[in-house]
Amino acid sequence: MVIGEKCVVSIDYSLTSDDGTLIDTSEGREPLAFIFGSGMIIPGLEKELAGKNEGDKLTVTVQPEEAYGTYDEARIIEVPKDRFEETDKLTEGIQVQAQRQDGGVEILTVSKISDEKVILDGNHPLAGMTLHFDVTINQVREATQEELDHGHVHQ
Repeated sequence: MVIGEKCVVSIDYSLTSDDGTLIDTSEGREPLAFIFGSGMIIPGLEKELAGKNEGDKLTVTVQPEEAYGTYDEARIIEVPKDRFEETDKLTEGIQVQAQRQDGGVEILTVSKISDEKVILDGNHPLAGMTLHFDVTINQVREATQEELDHGHVHQ
């Protein structure tokens, strides 16, 4: 079956940065399964998978604009340290949740801590990065109506 809208696709993958550092892999885990066309994976990878078949292997390079976006300095915010309840648990690199004005929740990464301030980064950790995927397509099948209704793959 050819990959297209309303297909369930199962892939094994390795994701590396420009310098070859391994960022993520499905090795040792279940393959990544998703409904094609539902926005479950980054647009650049999904675009490259379109029209491919079960068993195909491909190497894909995805630019930031088709991955997690360009790095946006405007998404860096400075917060007084006393706004955090448990400052002893704050460490650089951890992620914290913040309430947005619209009531939603945003995930921010603690990028720097001083005696009085905490610098938070609202960019995705992979924002601004060119991503390199090695992909093997394990399975392609039609999504069930229940999967389409629920918006995710049922195993």
